[in-house]
Amino acid sequence: MSLGYAEKLSYIEDVGNVGMTEFFDPPHVLQEKIEKLAMMIKQSKHLVVFTGAGISTSCGIPDFRGPKGIWTLQREGKSLPEASLPFHRAMPSITHMALVGLEKAGILKFLVSQNVDGLHFRSGIPREKLAELHGNSFMECCSSCGSEYMRDFEVETIGLKETTRRCSDTQCGGKLKDTVLDWEDALPSKEMNPAEKHCRMADVVLCLGTSLQITPACNLPLKCLRGGGKIVIVNLQKTPKDKNASLVIHGLVDKVIAGVMDLLNMRIPTYVRIDLLQIIITQALSGDKRFINWNLRVASVHGQKSLLPFIKSIEVSFSDKQKYKSAILHDQPFQLKRRTAEAESFEIMLKLNFSEGCGCPCTEINIPFNFKLQVSSESYNVDNDAALDKLRDTAVQHLSCGQNAVIRRKVIFDPRTEVSVYAIVTNVKAFESHSQSNGDIKPRKEMMNAMVTSRKRSNARKRKSSS
Repeated sequence: MSLGYAEKLSYIEDVGNVGMTEFFDPPHVLQEKIEKLAMMIKQSKHLVVFTGAGISTSCGIPDFRGPKGIWTLQREGKSLPEASLPFHRAMPSITHMALVGLEKAGILKFLVSQNVDGLHFRSGIPREKLAELHGNSFMECCSSCGSEYMRDFEVETIGLKETTRRCSDTQCGGKLKDTVLDWEDALPSKEMNPAEKHCRMADVVLCLGTSLQITPACNLPLKCLRGGGKIVIVNLQKTPKDKNASLVIHGLVDKVIAGVMDLLNMRIPTYVRIDLLQIIITQALSGDKRFINWNLRVASVHGQKSLLPFIKSIEVSFSDKQKYKSAILHDQPFQLKRRTAEAESFEIMLKLNFSEGCGCPCTEINIPFNFKLQVSSESYNVDNDAALDKLRDTAVQHLSCGQNAVIRRKVIFDPRTEVSVYAIVTNVKAFESHSQSNGDIKPRKEMMNAMVTSRKRSNARKRKSSS
């Protein structure tokens, strides 16, 4: 899934150490370290998390330097791993969503990532609390005004090159660029400056799933040391920064973070993905003025030439099945042309069949088709945040996808065109935080109370011995 990104990178001979040996702490040692990490997070005032490719391997995205990493296999002359599902449909891991939970609780202050998979942003980490040092494969940025655009497809270029799209701000219209760095590109100050600032402020920098080899990014965690901060590294391989860390954990990141969340008595949020599309219906009077020629188009909100990667096909049917012939649209752009009597109104029924990687096979949208659109209906806007929140709440409550809602509608009268933007829930994934490592973990509140009591006793013994 990260193969496309790796193939786009310029070739360099030395990519650092690859194929490094993986280490696993014994179960009892791992549990002790998880408890220590949970206490450090509980007591932290400014937690910063620094992530690498290792947090996304459980999402089906190959890493680069592990035993089966992309660069490891390339160096060994072996076939590269095959993607388990399309890159654009990858879903966040337990770790991604646990970090969202920590941020929502006010514990995680800032997140620095070297990953380009966009999963932190897609999971729900606020953009102002996220530095994507090497870019985002699904993000474009306007070269003029700096506006960012998150896409549902992987942007076709890397290396900060111009794409085929422009800024949607009518007062700007600047050319858009991809945001992913190539080897020779310097880290952007927009990402680097806040990352450095928060690492200096941090009392704990938690490094997750990173070999800490790529400079200058790998030196960011060290900036907390001058202010008395501590570094924690969770990674299966040894790293050059292990000697600077207060705690090094050799274990699966998801297992470690699930254990931490369990001890903190915190729930891991459910992941809900919402994708957008627009349905465009255009009407025109026939030459003899006896009929209405109309055109239905289901299109991307990201531009007329953009495809809808999450839609495989569309089945179109009508409320009056005897008069209007049904159709199945397989090719993009999805478009259907029909002719009908001017005075008639009816309902168009669309069955959207989802592509691989979506959480359910399809959804249905019913569209009332009215030829006598009123001027008063020129536009229809809802509270987008409220509508999206309602969709998420429903998806979480039922743990199902396919829900949809209109979030914007506009009518243009020359030619008569109705444009409706729909939000659709295409994935829902719930997580269980409770660790299942060895079955002997105490209840969460009991464990944290025991940890606090043990720490108090230890401090009391130290005070007594020093006196």
